[in-house]
Amino acid sequence: MGGTIRFHPFRAWRPAPELAERVVAPPYDVVTRAEAAALAAGNPFSFLHVGRSDIDLPEGTDPYDPRVYARAKQNLDRFCADGDLVREAEPTFYVYQLATEQHAQAGVVGCVHIDDYARNLIRKHEKTRPDKEDDRTRHVLAANAHAEPVILTHAEQPFITQMTRRVMAGAPLYDLVRPDGVRHRVWRVSDPGAYADAFRRVQVAYVADGHHRCASALRAGMERRAANPRHTGDEEYNWFLAVLFPAGQLRILAYNRVVSSLNGRTPAEFLVALAGVGTVTKTEVAAPDRPGSFGVFLGGGWYRLALDPASVPPDDPVAGLDASLLQDRVLGPLLDIGDARTDPRIDFVGGGRGVEELERRVAGGQATVAFALHPVTVEQLMAIADAGAVMPPKSTWFEPKLLSGLFVHTLD
Repeated sequence: MGGTIRFHPFRAWRPAPELAERVVAPPYDVVTRAEAAALAAGNPFSFLHVGRSDIDLPEGTDPYDPRVYARAKQNLDRFCADGDLVREAEPTFYVYQLATEQHAQAGVVGCVHIDDYARNLIRKHEKTRPDKEDDRTRHVLAANAHAEPVILTHAEQPFITQMTRRVMAGAPLYDLVRPDGVRHRVWRVSDPGAYADAFRRVQVAYVADGHHRCASALRAGMERRAANPRHTGDEEYNWFLAVLFPAGQLRILAYNRVVSSLNGRTPAEFLVALAGVGTVTKTEVAAPDRPGSFGVFLGGGWYRLALDPASVPPDDPVAGLDASLLQDRVLGPLLDIGDARTDPRIDFVGGGRGVEELERRVAGGQATVAFALHPVTVEQLMAIADAGAVMPPKSTWFEPKLLSGLFVHTLD
């Protein structure tokens, strides 16, 4: 399908500089209610009062209760009215850099069009869950805002990279170092028209992180269109908040698995069964160094399961993924896990927590066996999206995570 993506400057609501440290928070979907409540305790400025507004309601409140969405709107309106968030005078873009000692990535913050998502110019690689879609759609419509950006990626564009470097040579609006050591810096773009023109060269973008927010942005925008007899296509509800990163800068970590039982086998019997799948060896190195190889933590020690490379399908981008290989050759046939999305015996551990978390869960009795996977590449993600295919659940873990509360895009 032809065309190029549209990238739109916007009048952001963003933290008052003196309050930024207290406003910003982790994304809504990486913290539990208990974690969010602890992080926001004693801090009325925390954006968790918007993204996880259930923390302001009695414990045990259904997270989909209408009061949750009403409270999110109430809290966002209060932040804006009290000056905790300030409105940008003119529409613009921003450059947003996240940096650790080992890694740095810089993207451009703006708004993309819901029709480009519907037309598959913004391509997806995951299925969305209806309940999660419903939740974010209700949140967007109640708050009248996109409260957190999605992460999109695109093929390298040297001209855009050069523009971004020039912007970053100036003084940032925000320069925040969070407790996890990640440094977040934001710069305002002084010439938004140049960026809008530059992004017209980008033919396709890919959803890296935020599939449910993309789908809910489309649904919310279509609802607003249907309710507007004078719809023109220029309204802000046609756009949603995104950070676009060059593909070469994104870092995907492994998304590992833990399983609570061995389906009736002893550890020794399970190792024998694994030997029928591939070569099993004892190892001191937990993380696999190549695709088609898995770390297996069982009985207090690490093993390496290595598949025969010739057995990995070379022409199927989904079947050749390590998550698919593990499911098709181990989790399904040996552990009787048919649907990893719904089976209560399996859980997923984002790579940012490291293999130590796998060891901790097995040692603590929450799991019996753990599997460390090799991370997916951005190239694999793009190939699967280009093919119109879908990855297995919990295949990609992007880190570092964007901060919530730095940018809010309102629908009108």
